Amino acid sequence: MVVLVSLPWLWTTGAAWGHVHDAGDAPEADVVIVLGTQVGADRHTPEARLAGRLRTASELVTSGRARAILVSGDGGGESGDETASMTGYLTGELGIDPARVVADPYGLDTYDSCRRARDVYGVRSALIVTQAYHLPRAVTVCRQLDVDVEGVRADCTGCGARLLAGKWVRDYFASGKAAWDVLRGRAPAVTSPATTALTDAAG
Repeated sequence: MVVLVSLPWLWTTGAAWGHVHDAGDAPEADVVIVLGTQVGADRHTPEARLAGRLRTASELVTSGRARAILVSGDGGGESGDETASMTGYLTGELGIDPARVVADPYGLDTYDSCRRARDVYGVRSALIVTQAYHLPRAVTVCRQLDVDVEGVRADCTGCGARLLAGKWVRDYFASGKAAWDVLRGRAPAVTSPATTALTDAAG
């Protein structure tokens, strides 16, 4: 039974093997996708983990490893507008050119972010940034959806042991849903017409 329950996690971990990097050794790509998560208590400033993802994405752009950033998250999230917070932090605090940032406010989960990156924004290859505990699932889901991604570990400064343990456990169980979503080809929660906004930003 334990082996059976663990199969989705083993799948995501194994499929991502060799496709996970640190920012300093990541390959080049036109686009870096940043996955959203919780906004801070003020509902505007990114919480520590989200800020870490954004700092890592900024590093990839400033080092020339990527040319444009797709911030993908929940524009109506319980903690606040994730994509507005992400965009503001990148272009304000981190000094990224606003013309290089495109927001997808309907990336409601990892699967939707990958599916919409492909179908709405025309992404066929990219870097994808999130924390290490989330990265194998994110990489595997995107690659299963024919988005040739390479994962980049995000800065997790301030992430305590208890938080990290809880996130690893959450991702262990979330792998089952990811496998089921991929197998049945679930449509994203929100569909949108295709746009060239990201292609233009990377140009």
